[in-house]
Amino acid sequence: MVNFTLSNPTTIVFGRGAIDALSEHLPADCRVLLLYGGGSIKHNGIYDRVAEKIGDRPFFEFGGIEVNPHYETILNAAQLAREKQVDFILAVGGGSVIDAAKFLAAVVACPESDPWGRLRNEDYPDDILPVGVVLTLPATGSESNPVSVITSTTRHLKVPFSSDRARPAFALLDPDTMLSLSKHQLANGVVDAFTHVLEQYVTEQGNTPIQYGYCEAILGTLIEWGPILLEHNSLEARENTMWAANQALNGLIGSGVRQDWSTHMIGHALTEIYGIDHARSLSVIMPSLYRFKFEQKKQMLARYGRRVWELTDGDDAEVAMLAINRTEAFFAEMGTPISPNDLGSIVISADDVVAHLERANQTGLGEHGDIGPHEVATILGMAKNGADKVQIRHSHTTN
Repeated sequence: MVNFTLSNPTTIVFGRGAIDALSEHLPADCRVLLLYGGGSIKHNGIYDRVAEKIGDRPFFEFGGIEVNPHYETILNAAQLAREKQVDFILAVGGGSVIDAAKFLAAVVACPESDPWGRLRNEDYPDDILPVGVVLTLPATGSESNPVSVITSTTRHLKVPFSSDRARPAFALLDPDTMLSLSKHQLANGVVDAFTHVLEQYVTEQGNTPIQYGYCEAILGTLIEWGPILLEHNSLEARENTMWAANQALNGLIGSGVRQDWSTHMIGHALTEIYGIDHARSLSVIMPSLYRFKFEQKKQMLARYGRRVWELTDGDDAEVAMLAINRTEAFFAEMGTPISPNDLGSIVISADDVVAHLERANQTGLGEHGDIGPHEVATILGMAKNGADKVQIRHSHTTN
């Protein structure tokens, strides 16, 4: 087990009516900047509920945070925050809004007009503003982790930032906020959470049975309840997928293990270049990446197949390949693409993706840092050409 330090001070309020707890978790004398996305919260009643619970505290609002939050937009929000002398950021939305809020909390505290380089170097100011969250779209776990993924349109980059000082003070998780979400959004959330777990689970095997068991429980929950969420959007499905998405990336299952994240970094490039939904960029890449790294990941893929997919027949190689196929089938069942050929008119250029990764200094991906530009181009080619040649290459039965 890799040595680790684990601390997650975010207070979670979970369940129907959780938004009602906002007034008791906001500081009594704070000046609030309410951050949100496209404005759906003003149509589904969430904005009014939040405003009521803010009460007499002065609050100002900044809307229009993009699905992949733009650095340049956050700079504008920081200007408003300084003008209004706000001292608390309240994110009302999904992962993009929450990522923006955490990053904004640091930007406001930076004296530089362009602190991108400083924050990329993890030189975060000490006086980051506190952040609270009303979660409306579960997917990223951003409501209780320190990570923000931010796009700079001028730099043509989408990259992660991280600081424990930016972790939200509290997060209110009310499953009823999911009632107005489309099937497209719900599917993206489930697939995003699913891949978060796999990036921490299907890696180099270690002495971490507790983390593995927790991963397997989360994956099994998403497999069981994800399709029910799309079909019925029942309370039970909302509760289980909302909590699973939070647990997938709150730090616990990744403690003590070597993590991968290569699928995510390639996916970030696809999103920045082509505007592909984040979750859908992951479902396009992950199965082919696993086929490419098959020998290295075979042992954990076989465990995944047996423990999660309940595959009982075959040796490790056969079960591992079947587990990849089952993963691909699950993504397809959730309605997300599993090949670049499913992306319509979008034509992915390996050269462009590699160029993004080089600009982001992400040229040694994976838990061993051995996925470089050539390997990324090969994985993209495999994704485009389908699995048949890969299966022949490994000489394993796949039916």
